[in-house]
Amino acid sequence: MKIGSDIASVQYLRAIAAISVLCFHVSETYGLEFKVGAAGVDVFFVISGFIMWITTAGKPIGPRTFMWRRLARIVPLYWIATAATFSVAVLKPQFFFNTDASVDNLIASLFFLPVIKDEALHPVVEQGWTLSYEMFFYLIFSISLLLPEFRRLWFLITALVAASISHYLLPAGYVSVFTQPVILEFSAGVIVGYLWKQGFRLSLGASIGLMVVGILLLASDPLSHFDRAVRWGVPAVLLLSGAVFAERERAAPKLPFLHFLGDASYSIYVWHVLTGILTTALLLRVGVPHAAQPALIAAGSLAFAIICYLFIERPILRRMRPVRPQPA
Repeated sequence: MKIGSDIASVQYLRAIAAISVLCFHVSETYGLEFKVGAAGVDVFFVISGFIMWITTAGKPIGPRTFMWRRLARIVPLYWIATAATFSVAVLKPQFFFNTDASVDNLIASLFFLPVIKDEALHPVVEQGWTLSYEMFFYLIFSISLLLPEFRRLWFLITALVAASISHYLLPAGYVSVFTQPVILEFSAGVIVGYLWKQGFRLSLGASIGLMVVGILLLASDPLSHFDRAVRWGVPAVLLLSGAVFAERERAAPKLPFLHFLGDASYSIYVWHVLTGILTTALLLRVGVPHAAQPALIAAGSLAFAIICYLFIERPILRRMRPVRPQPA
């Protein structure tokens, strides 16, 4: 059974989500209207719940092994990106408007507990707030691995729902921030993963219908007055569900470059703000007209992020991959 990166539609969604967030940040800088690009984060959260479930279900993976694998996957690149961003922010603070480049926030960011402003996390790497939520989810998920599989499912759902309810009862602080309803997107992904592993099927037409509805909800934004977990979480769940169940009925088209971007999505996500700033500095130096800057910054940021994937993330992954014993 295919898991993880073998599911082409998940790879494609990863790529689209990362590029959407990149374009959102560029458009935000230039006052352009692309708020929906921020929904790429919600797609990532739903995918995370889905992947964590399908890669652990039916396997003897304990909490320690699970957390070590997740830390090994997330931390090295994030720490490098945080150190690089901090260095540039100290040297060129004029390019960073809302970044707290204090040593205290640097250390706190490395441990996924950055400063809180206006009930939101503000790490050195601006978009790194999502990784703090990922770590919170991983912690709950690792505890669930102590339980039998079916109880694990209900534990995850109950824990995340209870946490999101407690958000409205808790005083301001880290506990209140980490229990925001956006964490429900992880539980939605877990449920989709459970159904997928159980062999659940939807017709191709119904699956495509789910994706179409998800896209329409994002494009028209009729849920804008709801919390993020509804506004963008619901479309994200529809997109992922439709994509994976459609692929179960019919193989997804082979799109090698989009698949590659899915592999590089973590690097694109982690590096794109810094690479966007570097691209902006280069464009300003050569005198590129203002109107042409957003598209060129998006393209340059993506290109530099891909270079970071090829020469930083991929070598790290190769070094940390367990060595398999050679047959005698």
